[in-house]
Amino acid sequence: MTNLVILVGRIARDPETRTTTGGTSITSLSVVTDRPARKDGKTYKDENGYTAKDSEFHRITCFNGLGQNVAKFCSKGQLVTVEGRIHYTQWEDQDGTKRYGCEIIADKVDFLTKGRGTSGESAPDIDED
Repeated sequence: MTNLVILVGRIARDPETRTTTGGTSITSLSVVTDRPARKDGKTYKDENGYTAKDSEFHRITCFNGLGQNVAKFCSKGQLVTVEGRIHYTQWEDQDGTKRYGCEIIADKVDFLTKGRGTSGESAPDIDED
């Protein structure tokens, strides 16, 4: 059995990092992917003459060193490849209503275009080990 996700898309907002009380660094980002929109099973053009697109936003979670590098080198609009796995969660909110969520736990992030960096550093190829 396999749970493998590969996404190629643009970062929708700058990554956000937090640290747990146990010292684990967690970086969250949102990656948007597009696909041709369809009406009656066929693609169509928008009002500007371009193929209409449907966009999906994916929540990505990176831990420790991977997350620190993503936070350091990635920014909104950057094209990335994310490899990881789908993770589903469920919880009860304050009103007792069951809530469900889905995120991608990243094992690898490749930077396909330049993002931010400090003092001309180039972004490394990084894996979560």
